[in-house]
Amino acid sequence: MKLVVAIVQDEDAVKLVEALGENKFGVTKLATTGGFLKAGNTTLIIGTPKEKVDDVLAIIEENCKSRTKMTTANTGTPWPNGAYVPYPIEVTIGGATIFVIDVEQFKKI
Repeated sequence: MKLVVAIVQDEDAVKLVEALGENKFGVTKLATTGGFLKAGNTTLIIGTPKEKVDDVLAIIEENCKSRTKMTTANTGTPWPNGAYVPYPIEVTIGGATIFVIDVEQFKKI
């Protein structure tokens, strides 16, 4: 048994959960917040037999695509009076961060 933990963008989460359900994978959805952009993420917890991990990963890859977004940098350009002026930067968001963890024991009560 394996536990797949996938951190995805909120905008990818709905279609990913639907796709996992259509393929008979149970999923628990948690609302989380990313540290870099302070934006909403969704963390999905999926328990699956070892033989089905590649199927889960393929569904995640199919439904979570990277894209770019404009945001402001946390540090700005210093002005002579000590004020900081933030400037726009382009960052890559989306995709998924995935952890596959061995499950030593599994019980459903």
